[in-house]
Amino acid sequence: MTDDPADEPAAAQPPEPSPSEEQPLDRRAELSEFLRSRRARLTPEDVGLPRYGHRRRVPGLRREELSQLAGVSAAYYTRLEQGNGRNVSAEVLEAIARALRLSDAEYAHLLHLAKPKRHKVRRAAAQKVRPGLRGLLHTLEGVPAYVVGRRSDILAWTRAAAAVFGDWGELPARERNWARLVFLREDYRDLFVDWEGKAADVVSYLRMDAGCYPDDPRLSSLVGELSVKSDDFRGLWAAHDVKEKGFGAKVLNHPLVGEMTLSYETLRLPEDQDQALVVYHAEPDSPSAESLRLVTGWGADATRAGEAARRA
Repeated sequence: MTDDPADEPAAAQPPEPSPSEEQPLDRRAELSEFLRSRRARLTPEDVGLPRYGHRRRVPGLRREELSQLAGVSAAYYTRLEQGNGRNVSAEVLEAIARALRLSDAEYAHLLHLAKPKRHKVRRAAAQKVRPGLRGLLHTLEGVPAYVVGRRSDILAWTRAAAAVFGDWGELPARERNWARLVFLREDYRDLFVDWEGKAADVVSYLRMDAGCYPDDPRLSSLVGELSVKSDDFRGLWAAHDVKEKGFGAKVLNHPLVGEMTLSYETLRLPEDQDQALVVYHAEPDSPSAESLRLVTGWGADATRAGEAARRA
């Protein structure tokens, strides 16, 4: 690790998955499960339909009710929910999205699943961060910022990010991944005060990635590993929630200074939509701003210093 993490070469790809791990996600099953999960969250009352009978065999809307709302035949919608979206039109998908009250992110996910674009996954090629972007990170003194790529991989970061989130440079490239950090590391459960919210965000981003790249063996391997090792991940993955969250705030319980609130902005790179620059900041002249100044002053040693002080 160099003195400045932003100067470090792009993280190497993890070792190739074994043949048993290289099975891609089943796009038809993903489409089927996503539509069923969205239908299950609506009731007839939600969409202005009368409820017939007191006992319903399925949660949420029936297929017939959903097809009525969308203006398509029940047989046509049933074929789509069974994963057969090959010949479905954009107009029909839009009508179904309106009937299901999908968000923009959910609608985009539906389009990716039903009418996928063929992405050629180059297994040997690592994601690279442009030299100009690395140079920008180098100038962000005292600013926690990082570049995140496919599968929630952390590709480059500032010294301040290492101070706030831990020294990622000490980790193998495979472990520099938000999903693995959040679900498999106890210290990250302690770091995020609203760990459940952070975990849900991470899974929703992976779901979006899976919709765009269902044939990616590394992604399916990651999902399989986390499903085995984490009950929390398995439950969130089964919920099929997707969303794009470009900004917000996180309350962190840093081992050196305790709680501090940092706002963040996510800037998707125009020339590479698979990478985003995430920048954190504290409200000027706030207690969190002072805490952030103290933490970043320690650099990558901040977490270790805080943990040592707590043990003393």
